[in-house]
Amino acid sequence: MYAIIESCGKQYKVAEGDVIFFEKLEAEEGKKVTFDNVVLVSDEKKIEVGAPYVKGVKVEGKVVSHGKGKKILVYKYKAKKNYRRTQGHRQPYTKVEITKIKTTAEKATEAKAEVKTAEKKTATKTTAKE
Repeated sequence: MYAIIESCGKQYKVAEGDVIFFEKLEAEEGKKVTFDNVVLVSDEKKIEVGAPYVKGVKVEGKVVSHGKGKKILVYKYKAKKNYRRTQGHRQPYTKVEITKIKTTAEKATEAKAEVKTAEKKTATKTTAKE
């Protein structure tokens, strides 16, 4: 299963277990990140395309680290005018490991499981009181 998500003005193809380098995200290392802007979801059976986004699908990931990319040099030059300028730039990034792609079917099964566990807890509480 894979998904195409939109984040930081770009689109990324992600699958569970992938490690992706996003532009700097405002999240601490080790924290969970959720991407709601899912453009496309594909499993082995079908492909679901959003207009513009697929409803009910979320991609979850964990922030591994923050850092800076490789240095690039920006060089300005004007011929015959003795004008030369050099400037360096390192783009900050956030390294994210994709943990789960949640679809609407998975959410429904999780909700049913939560309801069953809640019913069991309330049933045990009522029998304990009697």
